[in-house]
Amino acid sequence: MQRKQHLPQKTCALCQRSFAWRKKWARCWDEMRYRSERCRRTAKQQSASGRQGYEPHR
Repeated sequence: MQRKQHLPQKTCALCQRSFAWRKKWARCWDEMRYRSERCRRTAKQQSASGRQGYEPHR
């Protein structure tokens, strides 16, 4: 039986929190950059708004 402490970990590119390997990520672990769908969506929105020159209301 494997223990969670022995699983590989990465740091999320957006929120800088660590996340551990999961079996469902076995095929795409090398491409994983974000720890959750929310982080992935937020990063995508930020990059899209930066490219278009979008300024949020202050």
